[in-house]
Amino acid sequence: MNKVSIIGFGRFGVMLHSLLSKGFEVDVYDKNSINNSEINEVSLEEALNNETIFIAVPIRDFEDLMVEISDKISPGKTIIDVCSVKVFPKQVMINKLPTETDIIATHPLFGPDSLKDSGSVMTMESVRNSFDRYDFWKNYFESQNITIEEISAEEHDMMAARSQGLTHFVGRIIDDFGTNQTRIDTEGYKALHKLVNQTCNDTWELFEDIQNYNPYTEKMISELNVSFKKISEIIEK
Repeated sequence: MNKVSIIGFGRFGVMLHSLLSKGFEVDVYDKNSINNSEINEVSLEEALNNETIFIAVPIRDFEDLMVEISDKISPGKTIIDVCSVKVFPKQVMINKLPTETDIIATHPLFGPDSLKDSGSVMTMESVRNSFDRYDFWKNYFESQNITIEEISAEEHDMMAARSQGLTHFVGRIIDDFGTNQTRIDTEGYKALHKLVNQTCNDTWELFEDIQNYNPYTEKMISELNVSFKKISEIIEK
């Protein structure tokens, strides 16, 4: 395998391209023109010709894309999604893609602002593996100093609601509140400022999708509100 495809070329798609380009030729399709001579831009049909196809579109566009490609994709392909939530896209891929299509559900727990040379983590789940490509991709990402955590979509979303979902939620709240830097900032306040910068560099659409497409975030927000009210009442007393 020397050629792969990426469908979707937003901020994460660009980073994924740089990660995959270390080992492969990469074809890229995006619904918007890329206009970059260094990127091998192809049509959707051409992107579907490669053996492995990474899906890096926003979660809100995911189901429509799966429906669109379901009758265009030939047998023997492997689809790898990189969505920030996992239960929803996993179920969509199972329901919409032909049974002759393998599925690997992943979530790179890093982005353009948090990818490191070491210490980055990615979750992976082998959903369908008829063509035995799961171990190949696990080994490739490990070769890029990425630690692989093999967990189910359900486990992922339960944990992510109280980690990623909470982080982005708090980051957006603090950003709305305001984080002006001063000459007497504590290390804790600097950490909050860093949190805001990291989370708010992502699009508002990504923030909404993380909250709305994870079935466990509503419970997290409810419990967070209870804690906020509890601590506020203690202070008032």
